[in-house]
Amino acid sequence: MSRLALVFACIAASISILIAFPNHITSLFNFTNITSTTTMSASKSAISKAAALSNAVIRPHRSATRGHSDHGWLNTYHSFSFADWHDPTYMGFGSLRVLNEDRVAPGTGFPTHTHRDFEIFSYILSGELTHRDSMLAKNAEGGPSDRFSRMRRGDVQFTTGGSGIAHSEFNEHESETVHFLQIWATPWKRGIEPRYQTMHFSEDAKREGFVTILSPMRGGPDASADEEKAAIPTAEDTIPIHADLAMGAGLLAKGAEFGWVVGGNGITQAEDRKVFVHLAMTQAGTARVRLDGREDAVLNEGDGAFVDGVKRGDILRVESVGEGEAEVVVLDTA
Repeated sequence: MSRLALVFACIAASISILIAFPNHITSLFNFTNITSTTTMSASKSAISKAAALSNAVIRPHRSATRGHSDHGWLNTYHSFSFADWHDPTYMGFGSLRVLNEDRVAPGTGFPTHTHRDFEIFSYILSGELTHRDSMLAKNAEGGPSDRFSRMRRGDVQFTTGGSGIAHSEFNEHESETVHFLQIWATPWKRGIEPRYQTMHFSEDAKREGFVTILSPMRGGPDASADEEKAAIPTAEDTIPIHADLAMGAGLLAKGAEFGWVVGGNGITQAEDRKVFVHLAMTQAGTARVRLDGREDAVLNEGDGAFVDGVKRGDILRVESVGEGEAEVVVLDTA
C-alpha cells in the first residue's frame, strides 16, 4: 500500500469511529473537566458531556401526590408522611425523613416546641424567619447568635435535636410571608448533645453550580467529645450533620445544566447512594428541570424525584428546561 493510500485509510477509520461512538469520544475528552472543589460538585460545561446514569432508577414524586394542609397562617406541603398526613409509600428515603415546603403568614409561626433525635434544617427561599431558643425572651436576645437568628433568603438554620432541645420559629415581619423548606434527617446515633448553627450561602455561587450546604461531621458516629464540641464538617464552608448525608443547592437559568457528583464529591461514606431532588415553588410554575436527560424525569415546581441505584462518583445531570430560574435542592444519603 502506498503512503498516500495509508493516510487515507487512517482518516477513514477515524471517521468511522467518530460516527459509531460519538458519545464515548465526547465523554473521553470532556470528563476530566469536572471540578474537584468541595463546594462545587460539578461544572456546567463538563457535565453536559457526561454519560447518562444507565443503572439509576429515577422515580418522580409529583407535587400533587404530596400531603397538603392550609391552616390559614401556615400553607404546607409534605413530600414525606408528616403530622396528620400519612402515606406508607412516602415514609423516608435513606436517612431523609421529612421535607416540608412551608409558607408562614406575617406575625405567625411555630411557638416553642421540642425536638429530639433529629437533624433539622430550614432553607429560606424568601421572606424572613426568626429562630429563638426557648431560654431567650423576645427583645432580650442580645443580638444574633446560635440561639437567636433572623434568617432571610440564602440562609440555612440547622438544629441538632439530640437529647432534647426547645425553640420557636416565627415570621415576625409585618407584611411579608416567609417561604422555606424544612428538612429532617435521622442521625447516626441517639442522644447527641443539642446544638444550633446558621450559615449564609451565596446566590452567585449557586448560579455557577451546585453548592454543598451540609456535609457529615468529621469523626462520624464514633466522634469523641472533643470532635463533637469542635463540630468540624467534612467539607469546608458547610454545616456539619450527624448523618452520612450531603445537601446541595443550585440556581439554574433557562438552558443551564449542572451536575451533582453523587456522594458530594467524596465527602460521604457509603458507596451505594440515594439522591432526592426537589424543585422549589419559586417561579409561579415557570421553572422545570430534566434529570439525567430523561423525558420521563422532567420535574415541575413542587415535584421531587427519588434517584436510586447510584454510587459515589456518579454524576446526576440536572438541566433547566423551563422559562423561570430553577431552584433545585439535592439530598444525597446512604
